[in-house]
Amino acid sequence: MARTARWEGSEVHQGVIEYKLSSWKYFSDYINKILLNYSNYVFRGQADSNWKLEPTLDRVIKDPNSIKRVQLLKTFQYETRGRRGTNPPEMKSEYDWWALGQHYGLLTPLLDWTESPFVALYFAVSQAYKANTDSFAVYAFFQNSAEHFNKTINEDDKVDLVNNHKPTLKIVKPLSDENNRLVSQRGLFTRGPNNIDIEEWVKTFNSYKEGKEMVLIKITIPSKELEGCLKYLNRMNINDATLFPDLTGASSYCNKSVTIKEY
Repeated sequence: MARTARWEGSEVHQGVIEYKLSSWKYFSDYINKILLNYSNYVFRGQADSNWKLEPTLDRVIKDPNSIKRVQLLKTFQYETRGRRGTNPPEMKSEYDWWALGQHYGLLTPLLDWTESPFVALYFAVSQAYKANTDSFAVYAFFQNSAEHFNKTINEDDKVDLVNNHKPTLKIVKPLSDENNRLVSQRGLFTRGPNNIDIEEWVKTFNSYKEGKEMVLIKITIPSKELEGCLKYLNRMNINDATLFPDLTGASSYCNKSVTIKEY
């Protein structure tokens, strides 16, 4: 009897390709064989493989030109007065403010990514474990493509504006010292055009001549034996305590040690 394939890959379509793994146990093999020698991919885990790559603000405000987007950030800046501790660091850009808000649960136009595929796997699995989904996904995005696509978008007069801006995508790496979770998670963000998910953006504006470059990779994995995956990642020192270096992370880690056998 033939063994079940570790994974199957589709054809690259407009810069997007999907790999379907038969188990999370082959994720490490996949990374080692396919992506180990590529240092410019960033990763994101999602509990449900059917979810779009869209930020929380886009899920709530469907109008890309809504004034509520601008008002939300101004309101957040106002409401944080006197609540950031003594002598808080200066916030030099709106991205620092959005990143701070993201840390505390604010709806934002930012999408979280990490430089570590295994950190992304942890977030996907831990959320799928709670949500009881059929399958989850880890995405890999070739971040260098953003600059390449943006150049083409800015030079093309036929590209329509979104909220008075060209629909470019920005890689955001906040330098503020106020978010220790971001450091522990090797995190960064993307800020895309309003109400355009990343997959749609890649397919629409892919400007590579060959057309077969893997700009966005979707790795779909069945939601089975997730406790085993969480234990595996814990042995790699990837857990709530290391990714959330605060009391919330410590509490979540302790809870898993009780609910997951031999965690």
